[in-house]
Amino acid sequence: METEAVINRAGEFVETAVGGERVRAFIPPVLPPDPPLELDRFYGLIEEANRALGRLDGVTSILPDTPLFLYMYVRKEALLSSQIEGTQSSLSDLLLFESNEAPGVPLDDVEEVSNYVAAMNYGLERLRDGFPLSLRLIKEIHGVLLAKGRGATKQTGEFRRSQNWIGGTRPGNATFVPPPPDKVMDCMSDLEKFIYAEEPSLPVLVQAALIHVQFESIHPFLDGNGRLGRLLITFLLCAKGVLKEPSGYISIYSQNQSYLCQ
Repeated sequence: METEAVINRAGEFVETAVGGERVRAFIPPVLPPDPPLELDRFYGLIEEANRALGRLDGVTSILPDTPLFLYMYVRKEALLSSQIEGTQSSLSDLLLFESNEAPGVPLDDVEEVSNYVAAMNYGLERLRDGFPLSLRLIKEIHGVLLAKGRGATKQTGEFRRSQNWIGGTRPGNATFVPPPPDKVMDCMSDLEKFIYAEEPSLPVLVQAALIHVQFESIHPFLDGNGRLGRLLITFLLCAKGVLKEPSGYISIYSQNQSYLCQ
């Protein structure tokens, strides 16, 4: 594949041919950022966010019925995350589906939400069993996330072997083109090293943000990148011991940010 690289501080643009067209695919820079992030002016906000997470984590230990709360909480998070991708299912649809009753929306929609719940539970169980947050686990979780429904035919559990894009009808008129498929494994391996690395100069929340942005920039799968990227935030916070349970309402904030950007 013919490529030509243009490098700047924010990353690397690689010109390549896709479907007979020349396109510019973006390769994000390796983490941690170089030069290092200057976080001094954000120290107060980071501390405030850490205190809020601590309070949230503490609440889950004093609830009268923590398992029931988490059962519904995970499902609500699954709904919001899936709705960001255009799914129309509701909580009642999901509960009907899980009770082997007919939901009021197309089956594919509610299956996507059910898959998200299964992927969340699978990932957390693997982490609690001592399995590291690794590329292998990320691919396993992707396989669960797309086990049924619309994405089940899109190389589930495997990094993509063809070019994808965001916006537009093809790479040539896309809003954003992630790395070419032959660069995906290198990019994800570098991301895995950052996940494993001890970065005392970076607060955990900043690490989570960087990992999320890097994952979405790489877009390593043909489908499910948005949902899996949001799951990664929860998995990282749990793996780092910031949260004992998946009580962070990640998707409602992502949804609000989407509205603000429109």
